[in-house]
Amino acid sequence: MTDDSAEVIRRSFHRQAKACEDLGSPFTARLCTLSADRLTANTPVGAKILGWQGIPDGTGDALALRLAGTLHALVRSGLDSALRAVYPPQTVDDDILWAAVEVALRRDEAFILDRLKSPPQTNEVRRSSALLPGFLTVAALTEKPLILSEVGASAGLNLQWDRYTYRLGDRSWGHGSSVNLAPRWEGPPPPQAAIEVAERAGCDLNPLDPSSEDDRLRLFSYIWADQQDRLDRTAAALAMAAENGLQVEKADAIDWLRHRLATPRRDMAHVIYHTIAWQYLPPALKAEGEALIAEAGTRATEDAPLARLQLEADGKPEGAAILLTLWPTGETREIGRADFHGRWVKWEGWEVSSA
Repeated sequence: MTDDSAEVIRRSFHRQAKACEDLGSPFTARLCTLSADRLTANTPVGAKILGWQGIPDGTGDALALRLAGTLHALVRSGLDSALRAVYPPQTVDDDILWAAVEVALRRDEAFILDRLKSPPQTNEVRRSSALLPGFLTVAALTEKPLILSEVGASAGLNLQWDRYTYRLGDRSWGHGSSVNLAPRWEGPPPPQAAIEVAERAGCDLNPLDPSSEDDRLRLFSYIWADQQDRLDRTAAALAMAAENGLQVEKADAIDWLRHRLATPRRDMAHVIYHTIAWQYLPPALKAEGEALIAEAGTRATEDAPLARLQLEADGKPEGAAILLTLWPTGETREIGRADFHGRWVKWEGWEVSSA
């Protein structure tokens, strides 16, 4: 480890702190800032982090979030009561918080080093607020039942988006759900259309089972500790998924897509979709996936249309782009933008008459 490499790591923690602050988690922002400013290489954990071999930023290995999630797992699992005593809803000053973290770095060394090997795994339910208007658009444009194929589906919570209740501006959708989503809405209302989900499937390299206590802990640990509303919403969505027996396939995204796209389905609209997941694919696999989807698009027809709905970062400062591509024309439009955690949606839409 060199001073220069350690400084790169510290800067990545400061950038993550800014992102956490912007996304409404002052506690996680504090934790990242304290780690950036006070972490030393005097412990095996500190040496591992400051000597990290890889890309520490959020679009790479998300190192700061790995550490934050690992510490939160210690708290939620009950393995470290002293650390739990300084976590939300308790409020302590920076010195007391960091002293408890430093003790945990030594006492819980084996647990932390093992957890740091795995990237964060989130399944932000509110992203369905950006997906629903996209699915409504596909349904309105094609007037066909939908086949759903989600890449990077984690526990599948955004694979059951049609089982939630929404308030999108002045328009409501769904009813009677334990999960209610009401993002800040800007723009025209989403289209009105009847939606029928004929089939749903998802894949992930490391799928989480909604009925597994260990998998639920992993998912909860990567939700920021001072955002109780997200924890409660995720718990409700997990209970719903477990009750419905929802399972995500363990598979490589490209192999899985190749199988899913092999045969067009007449009188069905097949929607490939992903939320803040495509960016994490290695460049070669990403290019292969783009080519695979585009080739499937050449085989789409008016009777068997193909759509791709994306909520992904595009380097612009305001949230993520909601992109929709529809074949057989292959036209792509940015139909809106949304907060990374689904807190707001700025909707542009796609006029049905333009199909």
